[in-house]
Amino acid sequence: MMRLEVLKKQAQEALVHRNPPKKEDQERGIESNEIVVQERKEYVTLLGRIMRLIVPEIPALVGVLVTAIGAAATSLMMPVVTGELVNAISMSLTSSEYYGLVIPAQKLLGLFIGNGILTWMHVYLVSLFGENVALRLKSFVFGSIIHQDIEFFEYHKSGELVTRVTSDINEFKSVLKQVVTQGLKALTLTIGTAIQLVRISPQLTFFLSISMPFAYLGLWIYGGYLRKLRAAGRFWEEIEVGIASETISNIRAVRAFSAENEEMNLYKSSSEMVALGNIDFGFHMGVFRGLTNLSVGGLVLSVLYFGGNLVSRGDITAGSLMAYMMSVQQSQKALDSLGVLMGQTVKALASANRVFELTKIEPKIDQFSGIRLANLDGNVRFMDVTFAYPTRPDQYVLENFDLTINKGEVVALCGQSGSGKSTVGALLERMYEPSGGIIWIDGYPLSKVEPNWFRQQIGMIEQQPILFATTILENIRYGKPTASDEEVYLAAKMANAFDFISTFPRKFDTIVGEQGITLSGGQKQRIAIARAILRDPKILILDEATSALDSQSEFAVQQALEKLMVGKTVLIIAHRLSTIKNADKIVVMGQPQNSKYLGNELQTTNGLLNKKKSGQIFEIGTHEELMKAKGVYYKMYNQATENKSSTLD
Repeated sequence: MMRLEVLKKQAQEALVHRNPPKKEDQERGIESNEIVVQERKEYVTLLGRIMRLIVPEIPALVGVLVTAIGAAATSLMMPVVTGELVNAISMSLTSSEYYGLVIPAQKLLGLFIGNGILTWMHVYLVSLFGENVALRLKSFVFGSIIHQDIEFFEYHKSGELVTRVTSDINEFKSVLKQVVTQGLKALTLTIGTAIQLVRISPQLTFFLSISMPFAYLGLWIYGGYLRKLRAAGRFWEEIEVGIASETISNIRAVRAFSAENEEMNLYKSSSEMVALGNIDFGFHMGVFRGLTNLSVGGLVLSVLYFGGNLVSRGDITAGSLMAYMMSVQQSQKALDSLGVLMGQTVKALASANRVFELTKIEPKIDQFSGIRLANLDGNVRFMDVTFAYPTRPDQYVLENFDLTINKGEVVALCGQSGSGKSTVGALLERMYEPSGGIIWIDGYPLSKVEPNWFRQQIGMIEQQPILFATTILENIRYGKPTASDEEVYLAAKMANAFDFISTFPRKFDTIVGEQGITLSGGQKQRIAIARAILRDPKILILDEATSALDSQSEFAVQQALEKLMVGKTVLIIAHRLSTIKNADKIVVMGQPQNSKYLGNELQTTNGLLNKKKSGQIFEIGTHEELMKAKGVYYKMYNQATENKSSTLD
């Protein structure tokens, strides 16, 4: 399926973006042994990061370790006491005296009770430990994601990121708890039973120690193969989640194009790839566990045969052989648990590596570094700015762009789609860094100003306003989290939103749904305006804020915008004539090689054109000035009028 192949290619490109090959490696190639060394270094680095997460939970981990050792110790003593009980029973059969059975029986009962209490404490402390580590990891990874540059999100789909923050971390947490719960206990039991076995019969233990390495060496090698299989499975899981997320988010478009079956088939195809990967992994995991059981079972049978010969020769008693076999069975269970945990750990390490991959990417723009201006007036200047989006580095959207916006001035950008209007707004918000040139704010380079502080001075209203799946009250208060309810109500009134909000049964406590799906376009826009009013920004960016509205909604929104714009520096990115005509300055933008409105008049100078210095700016002036000049704006305006359209495109 074509789209599935495209998604696969995008995922692979994102992988390359996360781990770009070094230039010198591309030129000369990397030897296989160098790759192995690099993988080992990355593995050690991964373990180091996991350990740093665990360090703050040392007290809980100590408690886990103590209870694990205690539970293991009681389990280790059970075979010995059971052996004593068997010997006591053997003696009672010949002497007919049963008093010798009481003490071993009491010891065994005490061990069962103690083991139960210690196991309960162990499980609780493991839960405390695992959840705290996962909470710290989730906060760290999510914080790393939301502070990344905007270009980061052009390479990573939202479904992929959500999978890493939720599924991958939960899988890591689950296995971490298993490792601590069962792993420590199994490891303690393994060590303890080894000591116990030496005490009971050095001969049998010597035989066992020679046989064991041969049984488990192959299993260790096989575990590495399982890790690679799991990583491949996760690759397709990301694509599956991305398809589901994108389809559900765009359900209206899917419904409008009657594309439900196509989306269902696409999701089914990705799910089949996930299923095949999991089936393949399950097959090899089954082989791994089967080989583990076969190896351990073979060892037990060998020990039983050799031990029987020792009993027949009188080297050990039947009770000692019973104790030894119980210890071997404990060792078998412990090693079996370690084998299962090894497979689970393979999955956890693959998940952890995918999670930590996101944290290795350093954002180019530090959101909290830079100066804060004592008083922001709102004077903006773009000086010789050049920019290309990171995903299209060879295609410049702006080139040698010059524009000055004075304090309190309303400047409108208009032009054909793709002329760079929205890019100017994005650069002013410092969502991206210019490829060249400088943006000045009140005489300071924007690159020297703290981005987080500066964005608090900006209000942004887009064609499709972003609303969260919470109440209207909280959506408006998003512009100023410390605002009181009364301040929110006042902002809603100024935005002409109070009246329609009051018609809802729950009024400001109405849940708007995901992306504000329960509201109309005009209602969502007015809530976004109320949010901007509450913020009271010094600079306002209106990105085609009314272009998607009907005339009635546009009138209400336009009234609200006029209240908001008073006394502010305003950058309007618009198609609507009603918004543009009243601007202090209209900037006509476009791409000279593509514009259908360009003619010979651009080769002349009339005071309004400055093509040489302004790059993609064709004309600058008021509505009246541009109409008198009869240039690009004049042609666009007349064509829109002739077509009875209200847009300049």
